Amino acid sequence: MLQGFFTRKPIGEDADQGLRRTLGAGDLLFLGIGATVGAGLFSLTGIAAADYAGPAVVLSLMIAALGCTFTGLCYSEMAGMVPSAGSAYAYAYAALGEFAAWIIGWDLLMEYAIGAGTVASSWSSYVRSLLQGWGMALPEIITTVPSAGGLVDLPAAGIIVVLSMLLIGGVSESARVNAAFVVLKVAVILVVTGLGAFYVDPSNYHPFLPDNTGTFGNFGWSGVLRGAGVVFFAYLGFDAVSTTAAEATEPQRTVPIGILGSLAICTILYVAFAFVLTGLVSYKQMHGDAAPVATAIERTPYVWLQVVVKLGVILGFTSVLLVGLLGQGRVMFAMARDGMLPPVLGRLHRTRKTPWAAHVTMMVLNVLLAGFVPVETLSHLTSVGTLLAFAIVCGGVIVLRVREPDRPRPFRVPFYPLVPALGIATCLGMMAFLPWQTWTRLAGWLALGLLIYMLYSHRHAAAARVVAAGQKRRAPAQEA
Repeated sequence: MLQGFFTRKPIGEDADQGLRRTLGAGDLLFLGIGATVGAGLFSLTGIAAADYAGPAVVLSLMIAALGCTFTGLCYSEMAGMVPSAGSAYAYAYAALGEFAAWIIGWDLLMEYAIGAGTVASSWSSYVRSLLQGWGMALPEIITTVPSAGGLVDLPAAGIIVVLSMLLIGGVSESARVNAAFVVLKVAVILVVTGLGAFYVDPSNYHPFLPDNTGTFGNFGWSGVLRGAGVVFFAYLGFDAVSTTAAEATEPQRTVPIGILGSLAICTILYVAFAFVLTGLVSYKQMHGDAAPVATAIERTPYVWLQVVVKLGVILGFTSVLLVGLLGQGRVMFAMARDGMLPPVLGRLHRTRKTPWAAHVTMMVLNVLLAGFVPVETLSHLTSVGTLLAFAIVCGGVIVLRVREPDRPRPFRVPFYPLVPALGIATCLGMMAFLPWQTWTRLAGWLALGLLIYMLYSHRHAAAARVVAAGQKRRAPAQEA
């Protein structure tokens, strides 16, 4: 029985899984930007500048981007070899075997669900704020979770339902909607950055790298590194690009473009925004400021920019939520098709060829989290599973280079094995600095997952492999 834990799924087996290949390089690029550029741009940059790095937060952003690039390169190599839905789950199955794949898949489902609940709750808050500013306040009983005195956060639940239905309607249609959101929110960022640049006070850049206060991580170079750890989480959206590999045209070429291209564009946007922000407002004045961007806008004569920023945040949240819901559905679908989860979750829509059962299941879970759980509770469940998945993908590159050195690799990680090793080190380093509550939550979730794996998934995954092998043997005979 233990031997089955390490059984690997043959590379390339059941790669398309019945999904339609309709996404081009541009679609994947927009999905990557849509999943990455969110409200974190308007909050994390100010926090990292005020508490850790000062104006040198731009260096923190560059370092974090470099760390993500190591992982992104590894994702690109794996996506070229394993062009199937499921992202890190599928890569772990091919490189490390069934048990590692289950751990990663189970953990990603939790991370995606928590992320969707958090983003939807925050989206609701900004929408209420915007409507209130226009004199259209919504009743608290339908916009507040029960623990805060309301009945349900209906806007948060509603946006999840709307976007889930859009995803069931078709991946190409969803990609077009996401592209529209991305164009609008990038336009907002460029407007704020461009207009703000004319009102920068050069004195705010001195000192560019504030002296360390004597405490590690409190300014100086150690502060720049601590700031990199904070803003690192603003780059993690590219994982969702790889979950759509089974729906990408020429995935060996287009998936790397989507992953690495979106990382490059997002880095440029982040650095430019942070540079203008720290030029408008001294980093010392940002400390304890819950809305540093709003403070920065007060330095300009454009009062209407406050509304533009809120719209940008809402658009950012919407696209991040859309792509996150897309990714979680593909992971659940892939696990069900492999026998890890009940087969009903692997059903495709008859005409749209989308994993409707997985989307409906995750929609119900996400609605419960967003509509009834306080956002503070959700936001404290910091993503450790994503970093674990990243580290395993980097390790998978090394394992497959050793096990199958002659297998064709449409995209190869440069400077091997240095890049995968640095990717592993970066991810494990970020994990080491996460709060202990995060590890407790991960341990509890994995314990539940281990129980399900032993009672259901291990046996059914083995049966699914037998069925797949039989179908593969019959195919040549039928063609003959």
